[in-house]
Formats: sequence, structure tokens, C-alpha cells
Amino acid sequence: MTESAPYLGDGPTGGFARWLTAADGVRLRAVFWPVTGARGTVVILPGRTEHAEKYGPTAARLAAGGYAAAAVDWRGQGLAQRLTPDPRKGHVGRFSDYQLDLLAFCAAIGAEGLAAPRFLLAHSMGGCIGLRGLMGGLDVAAAAFSAPMWGLNVPGGQAAVFGAGFGLVARAGLRQRYAPPPASGPVCYVATAPFAGNTLTTDPAEWDLMQSQLRRTPELMVAGPTIGWVAEALAETRALAALPSPAVPCLTGLGGNERIVNIPAIRARMARWPGGTLLPVPGAEHELLMEAAPLREAFLSRVLALFDSQPA
Repeated sequence: MTESAPYLGDGPTGGFARWLTAADGVRLRAVFWPVTGARGTVVILPGRTEHAEKYGPTAARLAAGGYAAAAVDWRGQGLAQRLTPDPRKGHVGRFSDYQLDLLAFCAAIGAEGLAAPRFLLAHSMGGCIGLRGLMGGLDVAAAAFSAPMWGLNVPGGQAAVFGAGFGLVARAGLRQRYAPPPASGPVCYVATAPFAGNTLTTDPAEWDLMQSQLRRTPELMVAGPTIGWVAEALAETRALAALPSPAVPCLTGLGGNERIVNIPAIRARMARWPGGTLLPVPGAEHELLMEAAPLREAFLSRVLALFDSQPA
């Protein structure tokens, strides 16, 4: 029996949280939103710095469509175990460690008895983790990605440093240092940035919700990535780019104002994904699931149509 964990209350009624333990002993947290008579369960994989309840409104929309949902706090973020003495550093030992988190999360979904079949909904860094999971046999009927991190945008003039040079620095014992600006730093972007000019959403109400969650529970905050995280993420995205696409029906949404992840990498992947569709969302920023209602619905309605079209 898994142990109850703090649940911050956002999302459809009946939500609850559990502590999980990955195979290497790291403590994780997952939130579950069951639905009576559900058509299936949507496995939500958040992005870097995010926490499960950020997807509570998404879970409510999925519940209205007949789907249960669950979301995970990856190691190093949310209320999961932090990995450095400075708890706000965005760090991971190896990018493959996230696959241990994914395995523990999926096992917990089964243990809680949430309805089959399963569907994947993955955002940003979660899209990178989810793609690796699909390539390793993750059992879902269909997959939807929101601005997946299949490549990183490297600040101008730092390409060499953020490539092989970063790997050398990481191996020199500096993995847990913040990556140099403008890529990183000790400040939580969502908690401190003004709405005007932000790179995540065009909706002030969604921005206020993101900030209010962090004000209410400050321990959720994550700042910039470490040198080790950047080096691991670059290595993982390069490795994934060399592999064929999985044989899973897929929809990928991409905002017209995307400024966080690498757009050519997304287009290249979707151009060679049989049964895959790239959905541009004009006017949207990075967080398609936290965008203004018309933009958010343009994406989510297509996600639900994909899930609905799969055989029971």
C-alpha cells in the first residue's frame, strides 16, 4: 500500500496524492484523479520545474471528456525528493534516471486501479522523457505532446560551451553548479517574472494561477538548471534524434510563439512519425495547456479526439 502524500487540492473532485519510491530509492510524488466509468487514464508527464497540481485544470477538462488522469512530480522538483543541497537547483544525475521515475509512476497507476487503456500527455521535458519511454515499450494507446523538449535552444555564442564543452565541465566535478546565464540562475522564473513579456502563456488568469500555487506552497519552486542537467539533456536529445519514431498514434502541439524548446527538432521528429500529426497553435506560447481558453481548447479538443478514436 503506497503512503498518502500532501495533495494541494487543484483539479477535479476525488483527487489524491501518494508517495512513490523509484528503483534507486528516490522518493517521488504522484497525484491521481479517478473518474467513475472512465474511458481510460491519461498519464500526464510535466515539464522541468513543474509539479503535478499545475495540471489540475487539465485533469478537469479530461474528466469532462470521460478520462481519469494522473501526474507525477519528477525527482528534483515538485514535492519529490530534491537532489542537491540547494533545493531549487534543477538537477538530475543522469537523464535515464527519469525513466526510473516513469516506471514507478506507471506501476502506481496500476496499483491504484485507474482505468485502462492508458494515454500519454507529455509537456516539454516530459515530452523528452515520454518519447524515451515509448521507444522502450511504454504501453499507451496513443500519445499527445505539448511543445516537447526534443531539442534545446542554445543561447547565441554558447553553442560550443553547451555542447561537448559542457560535458567536459560536468566531468570536472562541477555538475551541480548552475549553468551560466542566460540559461540558468538561482531565481524561479514563474515566481518572479512579470506577466508582460513572459514566454509561457498569453492568459493573465493562467499566469496568476501558476504564481498563486507557488506562493501558497513555496517548496514547489525550482530555479534554473545545473551544468549537469544541461549536459544530460543535450546528450539525451541528441541520442533520441538518431532513433526511429515509435509505432504509436501521435499528436504534437506547437505554439506559434514558442521560445523555449527547439522548433526544428520537433518538426524533424514529426516529419518522420508515421501516424503522427503536428498541430500548430497560432498565437500560443510554450504552455499550451495553460494558455488562453480558445488556444488551450484548440489543442485539448484534438487530443481528446485522438484518444476517443482509439479502439476500446
